[in-house]
Amino acid sequence: MIPAFSVVLLTVASGAGYGMLAWLGVLNALRLLPASPWFGVGAVLVSLALSAVALFVSTLHLGHPERAWRAVSQWRSSWLSREGVMALLTNLPALGFAAAWFFAGRAIGVTVVLGLLAAACGLATVACQAMIYATLRPIRQWCNPLVLPNLLLLALFSGAAWLAAAVALAGYSPRIEAALGVVFGIAALLTKLGYWRRIDAAPPVATIESATGLGRIGPVRSLESPHTEENYLLREMGYAIARKHAARLRQIALALGFAVPALLLAVGIAAGVTPNRGLLPIAAVVGLLGIYIERWLFFAQATHTVTLYYGRRI
Repeated sequence: MIPAFSVVLLTVASGAGYGMLAWLGVLNALRLLPASPWFGVGAVLVSLALSAVALFVSTLHLGHPERAWRAVSQWRSSWLSREGVMALLTNLPALGFAAAWFFAGRAIGVTVVLGLLAAACGLATVACQAMIYATLRPIRQWCNPLVLPNLLLLALFSGAAWLAAAVALAGYSPRIEAALGVVFGIAALLTKLGYWRRIDAAPPVATIESATGLGRIGPVRSLESPHTEENYLLREMGYAIARKHAARLRQIALALGFAVPALLLAVGIAAGVTPNRGLLPIAAVVGLLGIYIERWLFFAQATHTVTLYYGRRI
């Protein structure tokens, strides 16, 4: 499937934003974050900005962006609609969390409750986003049990990296946040490697023979294309990336998305505040770039069964 820049950016940036918001809510409840009201407001706004920018850019993928509001009307049957609803609802406890932290303090009960509610809503939004892909049976690379846990772990990993950078830039020790980034980075890496192993080894859910029902008489091939030129389905669903390019991009994604950020976060655990002001922002940005490549591959390697009717093997 062709990887649209806006959709790829949506899943990457929103994952980091909601992951950061989740850690803010949980760590504040445990009183493991700086007590400064300005830090609380700033960190929450950064997390919401990441998700808001991603959501805005995603509307550029629509043929009629002015009709984007209609997407939330189908929440009973559509995971895309549920994602939109949850994204909007998350803003309410998140902004309340920031306001309560600023005016009442981080340890007050209402602040803790709003923070935990915002964390739950943020992760629910990421889960809805993952289910958009995990429930699409015609695409075997997406209809996979590892898609949901992997997207959640990547969100928590990138969110921890961004929170560690925010803590360091605010002049506090980011050891806890950096340690969480390392732990969840390893977990996300393991699930991603497992996912790649599964999609590489799994047989196709359908073949040209099974799609046409002619497999009983032997191999089937298309004698003539059903169209004189490439149509929408082939442009959107028939995109293919060479195996050698995919392997190289996987290596780059592993290096930028996991190895470099984890190494910098590990160094950040032992380093003082001043070195971390340079190290951890780099870890957060590089990690997001690597996850962008990983997510680009997630779309580029997806094969839709509709292309079987155009003579393509999946």
